[in-house]
Amino acid sequence: MASNDPAASENVENESPFQSDEEVLDEAPASGIVVELNADDTEVDFTHCGLTDLSVLQPLGKLEVVGARRNRISCIGDNLTQSAESLKEVDLYDNRVEAIEAAVESFTNLEILDLSFNRVRTLENLRLHKLKRLFIASNRISKINELGSVPELTVLELGSNRLRKLEGMEELPKLEQLYVGRNKITSLQNLYPLVNLTLLSIQSNRLTKIEGLECLVNLDSLYLSHNGIEKVEGLENNLKLTTLDLGNNRVKKIENVSHLTALEEFWFNNNQISSWEDVQCLTNATNIQTVYLEANPIAKDPAYRRKLKLTLPSLTQIDATMC
Repeated sequence: MASNDPAASENVENESPFQSDEEVLDEAPASGIVVELNADDTEVDFTHCGLTDLSVLQPLGKLEVVGARRNRISCIGDNLTQSAESLKEVDLYDNRVEAIEAAVESFTNLEILDLSFNRVRTLENLRLHKLKRLFIASNRISKINELGSVPELTVLELGSNRLRKLEGMEELPKLEQLYVGRNKITSLQNLYPLVNLTLLSIQSNRLTKIEGLECLVNLDSLYLSHNGIEKVEGLENNLKLTTLDLGNNRVKKIENVSHLTALEEFWFNNNQISSWEDVQCLTNATNIQTVYLEANPIAKDPAYRRKLKLTLPSLTQIDATMC
């Protein structure tokens, strides 16, 4: 628990860091903020406290959740060894971590790790057999590997890194959500092992074709905006799709989607759709709720909204406006 009251430090006994009566430890992080820690604490939050390391936590042995966002921490594991077996979540979003040290392997019960907005270059030392959610966006990772020891992973966030290729997916049989937006990926490949995937976000890459999704039969949400895709195709087996995002591409025709009867969200803004006949391809999706077609030639029609509503009567939202 963080306190901004400097007077709190006056109550600290000098002879022992843990008081025998209340078992309270007061420490002053590098920022000068006074922090009260109880020996039995299971959760701590040091968001934006100016910490350069986690030495303040070294005496604690029962921690389950550590939050230390927006600090200057460069080392993950060495100061958490006392709580290594009890840790379930570590959040070091927006720090200065450059590597995942070997000490992290001792976090044997860790389920959630967030290292987004750091300086990590590789995924080594992730031998965390119970890890379920890994967030490592906005780092310097150029290759997806070293994930064979995280078999329970269900969520992987690798957006805004330096990836050029999708690989290593065979090591993630339980993955349900994959986020790899804002990289330099040129093709949809090596996704066949992800039979449990329900969400794929690969926005703002260098894709030119929809392919390689045949085995993703449980896919519910597909985000492909801000690429160079020219044709809607390759979705024959993705019958469970409820959200399809193809905004900001180069598509001239809505096609090959009439079999997607579960669609609820269809985002197709900033393309080159000019014919109202294309919209007929969506009529089999009888529960469709939202359609984005703004910034297409078709949207210049003065009766644009009325025609959409007549063609798709279930709509509740057209572009950013409710019907």
